[in-house]
Amino acid sequence: MPASKKTARRPLLVTSATLLSLSLTSLSTLTAAPAFAAKPSPSPSATPSASPPATMSTVGGELLGKSGTQATLGGDAPVLPKDISARSWIVADAESGEVLAAHNAHWRLAPASTLKMLFADTLLPKFDKDDKHKVLTSDLASVGAGSSMVGIKENETYTVNDLWLGVFLRSGNDAVHVLSAMNGGVKQTVADMNAHAEELQALDTHAVSPDGYDAKGQVSSAYDLTLFAMSGLRNPDFRRYCSTVRAKFPGETKKGKNGKKSRSSFEIQNTNRLLTGDSGLDSYQGIAGVKNGNTTNAGATFTGVAERGDRVLLVTVMHPEKNEHNQVYKETASLLDWGFKAAGKVTPVGELVAPKGTETSGGDAEPSARAGATATATAPVGSGGKSVAASASGGASGIGVALGITGGVLVLLAGGVFLVNRKWPLRLRK
Repeated sequence: MPASKKTARRPLLVTSATLLSLSLTSLSTLTAAPAFAAKPSPSPSATPSASPPATMSTVGGELLGKSGTQATLGGDAPVLPKDISARSWIVADAESGEVLAAHNAHWRLAPASTLKMLFADTLLPKFDKDDKHKVLTSDLASVGAGSSMVGIKENETYTVNDLWLGVFLRSGNDAVHVLSAMNGGVKQTVADMNAHAEELQALDTHAVSPDGYDAKGQVSSAYDLTLFAMSGLRNPDFRRYCSTVRAKFPGETKKGKNGKKSRSSFEIQNTNRLLTGDSGLDSYQGIAGVKNGNTTNAGATFTGVAERGDRVLLVTVMHPEKNEHNQVYKETASLLDWGFKAAGKVTPVGELVAPKGTETSGGDAEPSARAGATATATAPVGSGGKSVAASASGGASGIGVALGITGGVLVLLAGGVFLVNRKWPLRLRK
């Protein structure tokens, strides 16, 4: 495959003087992605198999539809890591959308809780983070046995912010189901997720449960999970939640001896071990999320985003065959290390495609309103590539990333409506 044509990065056009009042430190810039053919994927009724199918989707490029490892290395490019056992993986530039290398990128496998990235990208714009909801028994009725839980209690009231912390940090299926209930129920939420996946051209994905809990026919791919991450990272709230290391979560209301009610809180920590540096792993330099998962059918899955120097990379790893402690994180770190060394020295094997109806090159962007968007900037990266971001719960700290304001620059137009640039892909850093 010939090298993709590079296009010049250009700053966003700022048309509103009101933007100056936001005191943003810099303007986002854009890079147009190369054009690769997009073809229909197999039927959503397909189920994962023990080996990759002979024919897979070619969304994002012909090479991505081939089985095995796809990489076109230049003479000075580092060799790919030899210890990668994952059934499927992908390394992509989060700014240009170029896929640097991939292995069975479109193999449709059980996604586990990485599917929560699609859930979050679908529902985050629908609710204000300060909205409150009193949990009903019916809200939790369909939570699967053995699910990961944050500890939500019936008849207690939680803010939407609390619930998203439960989703991102503890991968709480109980929080997912409460948010689903607020959205009209599990059935409606799954339908919304599948519609959003189609909009993103994530055609390998078929959601059956909103939380990634094992379900017959529920599949996604390393390619699609990376699309979900790239789309989600355009939303500042998504970035804030997925980069938060720990936070306080409301506990149960109790009545004291004097009859007075009180409600304490407890600490929750992110289950992303490359972010927290937990369970024998060091935190990965520049890591900023995104989501991990593990179920019986899926094995371990993980999508991570990290920044180093002038590069921001996305890596997705699905189902390592090696059954070693922290294997999915070790393989992700190895692929990130390779990607940072290989960037600019390899010919892309494909691209992360744009959502339907979005511009990918030239001209002014067509902004699209997203409810709940806020003009918040991320703290600068400090020593070791890390930064401490303001906590979503007020006071707890998390490892942030200098991903800046994604989705272009948020422009405050007359009438106070925030519009977010829909060009794709977008620079994630300041």
